[in-house]
Amino acid sequence: MNSILILNIKSLVGIRDANAKMVRGAKMKILPSIKNAFLLIENGFIKSFGKNEDAPERADEIIDANGKFVLPAWCDSHTHIVYAGSRESEFADKINGLTYEEIAARGGGILNSAKRLNETSEEELFESAWQRLEEMKSYGTGAVEIKSGYGLCYEGELKILRVIRKLKEKSALTIKATFLGAHAYPQEFKNNHEGYLKILLEELLPKIVDEGLADFIDVFCEENYFSVNETKRILEAGEKFGLRAKVHVNQFNILGAVKMCVAQNALSVDHLELVAEEDIAVLKNSSTIPVALPSCSLFLKIPYTPARKIIDAGLPIALATDFNPGSAPSGNMNLVNSLACINMNMTPEEAVNASTLNGAYAMGVENELGSITIGNKANLIITKPISSLTMLPYSFGNNLVERVIL
Repeated sequence: MNSILILNIKSLVGIRDANAKMVRGAKMKILPSIKNAFLLIENGFIKSFGKNEDAPERADEIIDANGKFVLPAWCDSHTHIVYAGSRESEFADKINGLTYEEIAARGGGILNSAKRLNETSEEELFESAWQRLEEMKSYGTGAVEIKSGYGLCYEGELKILRVIRKLKEKSALTIKATFLGAHAYPQEFKNNHEGYLKILLEELLPKIVDEGLADFIDVFCEENYFSVNETKRILEAGEKFGLRAKVHVNQFNILGAVKMCVAQNALSVDHLELVAEEDIAVLKNSSTIPVALPSCSLFLKIPYTPARKIIDAGLPIALATDFNPGSAPSGNMNLVNSLACINMNMTPEEAVNASTLNGAYAMGVENELGSITIGNKANLIITKPISSLTMLPYSFGNNLVERVIL
């Protein structure tokens, strides 16, 4: 038996019972904790925790967390980290005044990433994604969802999903894979949507399911990308193959997709930089969680998801990085927490709940991650010595994570 005992914890944060699946509304401000605590890990799972004076006497490894906080590792439920190269030239284009849509219209954006990816070997893609994953772990991330979507062809999409499978096999992080073949229409199918949808639904989807390459299905539902009706058709096809939906919606325009996603029992609706009253209404009493991506808002200089409106309406919210080469080239969940507090008016407690338990829910792992719960996987952050939890988002740009246990 392998055991780790963490002693003298200044504050053990995010304690939940096994029935807690997510927190919503006013309860997001509540972050149960124990001061001067211990936590015992056995064989990779949380065995017990409590007041420090009640700690067991022995373990294979003892960690002194004097002055430090211990909390669940971040659960990053929306990333695109399998990509080739970067898009720093487009970064300069944005500085010079071009919009995301204008860059895409010139062959940049997602199509640029797809061209590069299809010229890159599976081995090269794995190595670059592995480096990103290790960097994310150093910032405290213990679980991550990774999307395809930069292949935009039969072989390219399979290549990405096979890389994600290799990452799952090698990494200590908990990883979920999402099929996002509907990220953009390839240039050759710009005026033949039906031709591309046929490849996605009749050729790729059965192959992906047969090889067990995806846990979820996703669509970029937006003007000049995939319409609400096209999105619905793709989600219905995914559902028939047992893939639940996680959908990009309301980033630049409100098209009415949130209502459709809820009707399709989507696990999450992601982006929501724009939110209508109807969206709030349909999300209430649903099992669909909104996911905000503040790094994307920072990088593209677009509105931030109105978190206060969402939370104050009694809804849950999760936070994720959207780590990708075009609109959010960072996997730093600490920065995401800071941006949520600074620009979305979330409290530090709300941000932590959104990045742990609610993030776990948004990727379907809330039964094993995202909280300090007996029997959960011991995916944990041990901070550097800090005065309070607020120091984490307050010290934006700094990494106050001292150790990550996975």
